[in-house]
Amino acid sequence: MALYLVTGGAGFIGSNLCRTLLEEGHSVHGVDNFITGSRENIAALSEYSAFTFIETDIAKPDFASHITAKYDYIFHLACPTGVPNLTLLATEMLHTCSYGMFNILDLAKAQGSKFLFTSTAEIYGQPEKFPQDEEYTGNVHPMGIRSAYEEGKRFSESCLAAYVRYHGVDGRVVRVFNTFGPGMSLSDQRVIPQFVGSVKRGEAIRIYGDGSQTRTHLYVDDLVRGLHLAMNAGTPGEVYNIGGEHPLSIRSLAELVIELTTHEAGIEYVPHFIEDHRDRRPSVEKARSLGWRQEILVRDGLQILIDHHIPRPAEAMETASENIDQLAAGKLAVI
Repeated sequence: MALYLVTGGAGFIGSNLCRTLLEEGHSVHGVDNFITGSRENIAALSEYSAFTFIETDIAKPDFASHITAKYDYIFHLACPTGVPNLTLLATEMLHTCSYGMFNILDLAKAQGSKFLFTSTAEIYGQPEKFPQDEEYTGNVHPMGIRSAYEEGKRFSESCLAAYVRYHGVDGRVVRVFNTFGPGMSLSDQRVIPQFVGSVKRGEAIRIYGDGSQTRTHLYVDDLVRGLHLAMNAGTPGEVYNIGGEHPLSIRSLAELVIELTTHEAGIEYVPHFIEDHRDRRPSVEKARSLGWRQEILVRDGLQILIDHHIPRPAEAMETASENIDQLAAGKLAVI
């Protein structure tokens, strides 16, 4: 079986990707410095003898000294995330997207590794085109409060393009849209864990703004399948959007969480603390051309995440177990 390197391996998406690769019988080395990753996610992977963890910062000059293996594949997911971290960790984001990107690309070049970089829907900024396809160049503010992440990821994509064109690196990009599922901490500032955390604490669900802004949502197993498929079937130098296809307003999302949990504390509307993008929706035709599609209902994915954090009565758990079995068998459909 192949040997994989997963940077950001202690993160929400990275740890789910590591688990999937290990379940397939591969050997996996995960890298993280725990700026936003979780040691709990790594502990969950420790049962696999084929998993090795390397604690280091990919942006440091001595990164290569921590590498002692030759990798067949490199999934590059490492980067601090979270809306509050746009100011708290802006420098770290920029270092990861520049020095870190060069370090990982140099490793892929030296070892001849097949390479996939996870970019973000944030590179489209405040979009003026719906849905956003991979040719859309976006509407971003290079001096705006979100620029460390938006422009950092755009720079990383440019780095990959240069290494593909001029150094022959076998690399491709996946732009990740809103994703959720087990492995997300309820302290995560993204909208779904914030809503579930409020339910668990018995507090009103807090919505920033009027709740009319829309996002699509994708269960993490669907994203991991997409990353795997883009790595193996994607074309070098190409970009693929992977995300949910069905827009849902933040208010509607809160109402769905309330319905699934019978939460009684209601919704609280407060002014947003940062400039927020109004709408985000991917075109996924290129991913579909590889054979990918969204398979898991947002409702069912939410129920599994809720059950992971908030225990339910035994009779309700029987239904949840049936849904989990169907998820494993790939029998659940999208909205």
